Amino acid sequence: MASGKFTQTERDEIIKAITEAEKKTSGEIRLFVEDVCGNNVLDRAAYIFKELKMHETKERNGVLFYLALESKNFAILGDAGINTKVHKDFWHEIKLEMQHFFTEGDFVKGLSIGIHMSGDALGKYFPRQNDDTNELSNEIVFGKE
Repeated sequence: MASGKFTQTERDEIIKAITEAEKKTSGEIRLFVEDVCGNNVLDRAAYIFKELKMHETKERNGVLFYLALESKNFAILGDAGINTKVHKDFWHEIKLEMQHFFTEGDFVKGLSIGIHMSGDALGKYFPRQNDDTNELSNEIVFGKE
């Protein structure tokens, strides 16, 4: 029951981090949380990325934070538009920063930091425009319970 792992206050804090990060960029940031991811976390995250239609953003600048709580696994996926601009260890560096908080059990802090780091970096490559529209919801998506 992934949604039950976060209180409403924690959910609000994560959504606030996404909203603040997206104020710096035209990029779109989403969070998907479920209990179990199966054998390969990257394959599962890529599947969810497509299911959430994150590859359909105008500039191909969507970012998915994927978290499987019971499997103790997570991934960050950026779309093609981002990956052609950032250095090869970009996502890994953010993941390491988040992992520090996750091992302490502070998922909200880890997610918030990773989301803000992504927003800061995306702002350099995909700055927010005056006519920018929020192409994807900032709400957390929870897997089937």
